Amino acid sequence: MAEQLTKRADDYAKWYNDLVLKADLAEHSEVRGCMVIKPHGYAIWEKMQSALDGMFKATGHVNAYFPIFIPKSYFAKEASHVEGFAKECAVVTHYRLKSDPVHGVVVDPEAKLEEELIVRPTSETIIWNTYKGWIKSYRDLPLLINQWANVVRWEMRTRLFLRTTEFLWQEGHTAHATRQEAIEETERMLEVYRVFAEEWLAIPVIKGLKTESERFAGAVDTYCIEALMQDGKALQAGTSHFLGQNFAKAFDVLYTNKENKQEHVWATSWGVTTRLIGALIMTHSDDHGLVLPPKLAPVQVAVIPISKNAEQLEALRAYVAPMIASLMSKGITVKFDDDDSKKPGWKFAEYEFKGYPVRIAIGPRDMENGTVEVARRDTLEKQVMQVTDIAEKVEHLLGHIQDNLYQKALAMRENNTRAVNSYAEFKEEIEKGGFLLAHWDGTPETEAKVKVETKATIRCIPLGSAPETGTCMVSGNPSKQRVIFARAY
Repeated sequence: MAEQLTKRADDYAKWYNDLVLKADLAEHSEVRGCMVIKPHGYAIWEKMQSALDGMFKATGHVNAYFPIFIPKSYFAKEASHVEGFAKECAVVTHYRLKSDPVHGVVVDPEAKLEEELIVRPTSETIIWNTYKGWIKSYRDLPLLINQWANVVRWEMRTRLFLRTTEFLWQEGHTAHATRQEAIEETERMLEVYRVFAEEWLAIPVIKGLKTESERFAGAVDTYCIEALMQDGKALQAGTSHFLGQNFAKAFDVLYTNKENKQEHVWATSWGVTTRLIGALIMTHSDDHGLVLPPKLAPVQVAVIPISKNAEQLEALRAYVAPMIASLMSKGITVKFDDDDSKKPGWKFAEYEFKGYPVRIAIGPRDMENGTVEVARRDTLEKQVMQVTDIAEKVEHLLGHIQDNLYQKALAMRENNTRAVNSYAEFKEEIEKGGFLLAHWDGTPETEAKVKVETKATIRCIPLGSAPETGTCMVSGNPSKQRVIFARAY
């Protein structure tokens, strides 16, 4: 497979697409802009779901499910929300088809809906209409709910996992008694995303605030984590929104406080999507195929027996059984591939291409010597190990691979992060890719000018960075700190 993979240096976009298709992660659907997520790709998403779901529940959230269809009138209740999503909405107008002797099947004109329905691009409106019936008193707060679902946004330009018309995600929607509690929730969930990105995906991220023009439609503030891909483009890896009281006022969600007075609640929403699989691919993978961090690999260890006949295979199967049992007892996922219709060389290439973190090969000579050959996917290094304490050795190796992938990605980001001080320098440096730290005067006019002239956007205003007074690289007006510019997916 690797020889059929376009090299990253030759055509990064084609390399990415080749890899998604040939590693059996996903394929294009007959429905324009949609994808079929194949078992190997979906297994990665399931690992992500499981990890994140545990993190959400550990912070007090529970799961629920809300309808995919949203009455069109709901969108009109929050002006900036409808403005932000109007161009991406799929609309249901009829509920029945009928046979036609000329055209085959047509929409039945008599089955027109009284009110058109929006196929959810996001769920704030229908959830807040629901919350109106759930929240009456301060005793009902905070309300901490997450939903695992699919959404539809009618995209013009699509790319598998990164931007598709339908995609999978989770969306948290919470209600609070005070502004401060809602802000704390927004920041708490951003930190959950940072931990997940760095400790599970092995992707270093920068936490920050979006500018006003880049905020989520209907939000007071949008917090984000930004990552840098191997080609020097940025990718937004997660967002957490402080919604203020905008949706509570739009849907009249009130609660009675301890002083027996009615107030509007304060809100947040936050989400990540299957785009994280794209981030995983573009951060770690190489010209040999997919590279997966062990924590998210559906199978962490592939065990391949090398035998000449059925008798040898049976002996090897018995020999590795205790080793496999000890690996599994440590929570390590293992695949023992004793399919004798495929040669060992084919299996080596297959598991390397699909990103299995560790491959163990064992033949008759290894059985005699009490050894196995262990290959790691991240560095392609091989070593012979004694079977003694092999589970502990592999467990340690998986941890080392996870850390190595993070450190490698971090070094790549640091090597491609630069400060620039003039617009001329910016225009030159942006062609090289990476994160550019530059002073900005805070105006949407300057932000728009840079975007039009260079195709770069402000990825975020970094959180926690030290103030640094300076002058805007474009206007020369005062600036309080540097912001991060990049071209992005």
